[in-house]
Amino acid sequence: MNTKEYISTGILEAYALGELSDVERAEVEKNLIQYPELREELRKIEDAQEALLIQLAVAPPSSLKAKAILAAKPVGKIVTLPASNVFQWKFAAAASIVLALFLGYLAYDYRDKWIHSQVALNELIAQNQQVALDYNRVNLRLDKMESDLKIMNDPSFVKVVMNGTANAPQAVASVYWNKETNEVYLSIQNMRELAQEKQYQLWAQIDGKMVDAGVFDGNVSGLIKMKQMMSKTITVFAVTIEPRGGKPEPTVETLQVAGALSKS
Repeated sequence: MNTKEYISTGILEAYALGELSDVERAEVEKNLIQYPELREELRKIEDAQEALLIQLAVAPPSSLKAKAILAAKPVGKIVTLPASNVFQWKFAAAASIVLALFLGYLAYDYRDKWIHSQVALNELIAQNQQVALDYNRVNLRLDKMESDLKIMNDPSFVKVVMNGTANAPQAVASVYWNKETNEVYLSIQNMRELAQEKQYQLWAQIDGKMVDAGVFDGNVSGLIKMKQMMSKTITVFAVTIEPRGGKPEPTVETLQVAGALSKS
C-alpha cells in the first residue's frame, strides 16, 4: 500500500469524525494495525481535533452573564439545560468547524494535486511528442533502408567495388551506377572520418579523363546519391581527399579507393 496516497484521501479524518460505515471502519482499523505510519497520522488528526474542541470550549465573559441576568424576567420555575445537551451543542458546533476546516484542507489538497497533475500531464505530452519524433525518425530510416535495398538489388545498377590504395589499405567503398538513368549511388563500407576542412570526392574516368561525381563525408551511412554521369563509357571510379567543397581536378597523391568496371 502507498500510505501517502491512502492518507491523502482523507479517510482517516472521516474515521476520526465517525463518518464511516461499519465496513469502512473495519477496513481502516485493519490498515491501522498493519501500518504504523497510519496510526501516527491518525494520532495527529485526533490531537488536532481535541485541541480545536478545547479552544472552542471557552467560558463566556462575565459582562455577558450580567447582561443576561438583568434582561431576564423569570416567570415561574427556572429550567436548567442539561449539561449533556450543552456538550452536544458544543460538539456539533466544533464538528461543523472541523468539517469546514477539513473541506478547506481538501480544497487546498485537491488544488495542489491538480497543479501536480497538470505538470505531470505536460511532461507526459512532452514525452509523447518525443516518442512521436523518434517514431518518425525510425520510419524515415526504415524507408531509407528499403529504398537503398531496392537500388542495391536492382539489376539495372552496376556495382563497382572500390578497394583501398596504399594511402588507405583498409578502406572500402562501392558505387552503384545505372547506365540508363545515369544515376550514381555511393556506399561506404570502411573509410575514416576526415577533419572538418576536408571531404572525400568521387571521380568517374570517362574517355581517359577524371570527371567530378560529387563530394561526401566519411561518417554517412546508407547509400549516398552522387552526381549523374551523362556517359555510358565510364571505366573507373575513384575517391580522393580534397578541400571541403571539392576541386575540378583530382589530387592523385591523396587517392583512397579505386575500382574498375568489368569489360563484359
